[in-house]
Amino acid sequence: MSRPGAATGLRRPLRAEWPVTGALLLLLLVANGALGSLLQSTTWWWLMAFVSATVLIGLAGLRRVGLAESLAPVAGFGILLATVTLLFGGGTGLLWLIPSLETIDRFGRLVDSGLESIQQQGTPADPVAGILLLLCAGAGAIAVMVHLLAINLRVPALAGLPALVPVAVPGLIIDGGADPLALVLTAIAFLILLRVDVRVRRTREADNPPVGPNAPRVVGPVRRRGPGPLWGSMVVGSIGIVGALLLSVATPAVPGGGFAGTRGVGTLLFGSGVTPLINLGQDLRRPQSSAALHYRTTASPPPYLKLLTLDNFVGATWMARVEPDNPSDNVEAIALPQGLSSQVVTRETRTQIVIDGVATRWLPTPFAPKKVTGLVGNWYWDRSTSTIASANSITRGQQYTVTALELAPTPAQLRAAGTRYSASIRRNLDLPGNRPAIIDQTARDVTGGAISPYDAAVALQTYLRGGVFSYDTDAPVAEGYDGGGVDVVGKFLEVKRGYCVHFASAMAVMARSIGIPARIAIGYLPGSRSTSYIEGRDRFNVDAHDLHSWPELYFSGIGWLAFEPTPGRGTVPAYTRETDAQVQLGGEAGGLATAAPRNADPGGQNVSDGLRAATSPTGGSDATTTVSVALAAVLILLMFPGGARALRRQGRRRRVRAGPGAAGWAWDELTDTAVDHGVRVRDTETPRELVARLEQLNGLVYPPAGDPGAALRRLLVAAERQRFGRPGAASGGASAALAADLDQVTRAIHAGASWPERIRAIVLPASLRRPSRVARNETLPADA
Repeated sequence: MSRPGAATGLRRPLRAEWPVTGALLLLLLVANGALGSLLQSTTWWWLMAFVSATVLIGLAGLRRVGLAESLAPVAGFGILLATVTLLFGGGTGLLWLIPSLETIDRFGRLVDSGLESIQQQGTPADPVAGILLLLCAGAGAIAVMVHLLAINLRVPALAGLPALVPVAVPGLIIDGGADPLALVLTAIAFLILLRVDVRVRRTREADNPPVGPNAPRVVGPVRRRGPGPLWGSMVVGSIGIVGALLLSVATPAVPGGGFAGTRGVGTLLFGSGVTPLINLGQDLRRPQSSAALHYRTTASPPPYLKLLTLDNFVGATWMARVEPDNPSDNVEAIALPQGLSSQVVTRETRTQIVIDGVATRWLPTPFAPKKVTGLVGNWYWDRSTSTIASANSITRGQQYTVTALELAPTPAQLRAAGTRYSASIRRNLDLPGNRPAIIDQTARDVTGGAISPYDAAVALQTYLRGGVFSYDTDAPVAEGYDGGGVDVVGKFLEVKRGYCVHFASAMAVMARSIGIPARIAIGYLPGSRSTSYIEGRDRFNVDAHDLHSWPELYFSGIGWLAFEPTPGRGTVPAYTRETDAQVQLGGEAGGLATAAPRNADPGGQNVSDGLRAATSPTGGSDATTTVSVALAAVLILLMFPGGARALRRQGRRRRVRAGPGAAGWAWDELTDTAVDHGVRVRDTETPRELVARLEQLNGLVYPPAGDPGAALRRLLVAAERQRFGRPGAASGGASAALAADLDQVTRAIHAGASWPERIRAIVLPASLRRPSRVARNETLPADA
């Protein structure tokens, strides 16, 4: 038997489908725009659009010149890799397009910084290079997926699933669900895709009608049953819109964070813990506060309790520089603070802390801890910041004792501190190059008469605490500078109204601008003294309204020291007051917090966008769980068509073996198997015409085993005998033979198909869209 030519009408010709490609690109451009609520500016959208267009147009061009269909996904990812190398490789790739080992190393660093930025930034986030790389890689991967579904597998209705990813992400991060306008626009683009695909299919059928002796002889129009493709597209799109809206509203935002760790307005910081991107204003504006912890201490005055340090700029935003956990840095033996010399007077204190409500992987401790005992889980200290964190435990329910050092440097020691810093300290001088000019100018004006870095630091603190500035919780929100970048500091220095984050950020940035290493600490004020006494010592209660930020400046030979530039909050350190500099350790200092009502420090800024890891009771694991559940749901949805087809197949095979109507059930299964593998079965086609075409399939021309052609002819005879023969003529033995013939033919059809057709037949069987003839009690068409 000779293999037939291409004029049989069994396969659609391999060709680039430019209209469908254009509709896919439109869908992705609209869907990617839904991320606008999470990101600043529009640079990210243009880059994502460029990558998506390059991938889709490149694949269309390759298909036009004859690229094998099975190689399209591989080619798509190759185009994506070359495009990303061009955009982010920094010239390290061969011919700027082919990644080298240096390019891969560069990508690794960008991905790490992007992931760190995602975990720490608030919304809308600054799309730094690492985030842009991740966005472009994701956009390109989605482009490859939609091309595979819509053009390779020819199921454009499923191409909307990958496109929904950027539309659904905002609904998982900010309150209120996904943007309804973005959903509607994406649904319209999806309907356009379906409509374009229908038009392309119709045009192809009209331009390439089947020819030859086996072509259908019905030339009149066939009346279409059910709704037309336009109405079907509208129904599918409407279901998608309603489903996406309901899903985005019903699905809660990721606890403790998600993309940026914060959620939209209305979500409060200390509902159950510290969010990854600290948003002080949303929590501190609450009329009711929640208990965070309580403690008793030998320190006097009671200490600030530090959580973490923000010492790194990513773009224009403060972030925490997170170092890998080192198991050797256990908390039972913590080294002396960085830069501390033996000439500085210190005093050892003990603070016993009980966590009430805060749940975070960062441990609240006084500055300069030496040892921590009583913790449950694995906790490690950071050598550069002396902060303590855990990769697998949280603070909730912890009771522990911190042995720490109080530092009491003299003004003389501070003035004598030099300006030669190690490399690890010099990185705390870095500033964004495009910062507002008012920052440097103000710093120079305020510190112009200073004779040492110490005097300059005191001058900055005095300037910010002076009468020129006022503490205001509403102005940053009302005037639009409630953020975490250096641009916010510039606006704050103009308006001169803000809250603790603005004051701490302003002092740290101005200190860096004049050559003093500086960073921001995030933690708690000492809290309120209660009327309870434990073992003869006061108990201090700390709640959510005590969350605070303050700057730390570095002085050679002394190390990092805290300053307090926020007026009306906290205590000015004794070493910054000339008259109080010689107060003995353990003596009383002014400004001790009391149980009297305190002003909240609400701001709304993402305190330099800082806490790295999450932190509700399930914290970061909730984000992972949510993503995992979403992926599992998508996989389950994708399994439904294949599962339904498998159930139908098994049911038919049981009926074939049972006897009554066996030939009809076998014929139904045969035709559906052919449809699943890309064969067009027309309503006007007789069984003999279909068999003549099936005999020309690869699996029957070159059978893997046996003689499926003879089995196919026996199935045809059985089907015609059931239609025209005497009822009840088939026996049980004939039914068993019929089942064996059916198995042989279907295996041959499957074996002769290409691997994309096999996957499509299993995962997305096309026969589910056509009803069973036997199930409808319809007769098979007779031969003419």
